Amino acid sequence: MNRTWRGCVFIGTSLDGYIAKPDGDLSWLTAPEPREHAADEGDHPALVWETFFPTVDTLVMGRTTYDTVSGFEEWPFEGKTVIVLSTTLDASGRAQVVRSVDEASDLLARVGAERVYVDGGRTIQSFLSAGLVDEITVSIAPVLLGRGSRLFGDLDHDVLLTLRGHHATAGDGLVRATYDVARR
Repeated sequence: MNRTWRGCVFIGTSLDGYIAKPDGDLSWLTAPEPREHAADEGDHPALVWETFFPTVDTLVMGRTTYDTVSGFEEWPFEGKTVIVLSTTLDASGRAQVVRSVDEASDLLARVGAERVYVDGGRTIQSFLSAGLVDEITVSIAPVLLGRGSRLFGDLDHDVLLTLRGHHATAGDGLVRATYDVARR
């Protein structure tokens, strides 16, 4: 089946590849200790949230990510289709629940998704393994966590990436890179 939608990852990670501390804490990314950083915008900057998120029509996330965003004061995905990949979550008023990557892929086709934001460590790993990720933007924070939830797990084959853009920002020290995932 030819896929009509594009799977896109946009995520922050520590320099050593963690997306959350063991207890789920994200303050190292969302409220970092202020420091002076060098910056470089470059000729081809990576995507930033303000340019990425408006291009997305659908989101697929795992249960842990869904539970986190459900606790926000305001629902951040108003006007977008949200799909939660979970074997334990029952129906939700804000999202459609699927039990597998195949079920998610079928639902994405049925709802007419075009640009899909794939979020959550295990969900990203599952979609990547299934060949359903086309673009990855990673914002690397200037911190080493040493342990926690890893962004990428073991892969059964190399995943080749083509750099599309990169830059660093002085305010937070994030080094951002956007890649296209090569088709096998």
